[in-house]
Amino acid sequence: MSLKGKTALVTGGARGIGKAIVLKLAKQGANIAILDMAVAPDTVKEVEALGVKAISVEANVTKLESVEAAVEKVLTTFGSVDLVVNNAGITKDNLFLRMKPEEWDLVLSVNLTGAFNVCKAVNKQMFKQRAGKIVNIASVVGQMGNVGQANYAASKAGLIGLTKTLAREFAARNIQVNAVAPGFINTEMTAKLPEEVKAYFIKNIPAGSFGSADNVADAVAFLCSADADYITGQVINVDGGMIMS
Repeated sequence: MSLKGKTALVTGGARGIGKAIVLKLAKQGANIAILDMAVAPDTVKEVEALGVKAISVEANVTKLESVEAAVEKVLTTFGSVDLVVNNAGITKDNLFLRMKPEEWDLVLSVNLTGAFNVCKAVNKQMFKQRAGKIVNIASVVGQMGNVGQANYAASKAGLIGLTKTLAREFAARNIQVNAVAPGFINTEMTAKLPEEVKAYFIKNIPAGSFGSADNVADAVAFLCSADADYITGQVINVDGGMIMS
């Protein structure tokens, strides 16, 4: 699954699942552009140590003009954007009855509008080169819902809808658009969960454990590769069999 000569743009790529994706794509030979709220020089150094080029660009995905400026810098540096991973996302959990409008708006703005803005900023270039792959990081929560996450679940369900629609609209230009939906993954967030809560969730996972960021990155790398050229509009659940849809 060589990605040599390709340029991958990854939002939220400075840490966590995003960083795992960045390193995986770099190991496959792709040059990397990290878009995040702050520059990530340490991650850039790790990527460059793998023998590829990398830049980190500060961008606010909720603002189209900020994303457009960042994409322009990436194009100036590398000449193309071949792979896009919309990974940037946040949570502001609360029961629906207590959820504030600003908690709803912020999560939808980052998780869904952010992906819209990135796709909008790169689609002209991808259409021109008549090739590209977009992978949106959704969530199983967007398919099954979750208590206290009405905003997050809605944003991820919307992202799945966006994925399928763009797959239909972009197919004629040889651009594949897919989504990866992680289940419970070992991250800084899940590490803070009480042990009894972890045990409860693990009971519902046939694989018997939480997944890793690398598990998610492996699925993303496959969808970014030529091996997935005839796959578009799909949602791959990386969840240990939790929802089996």
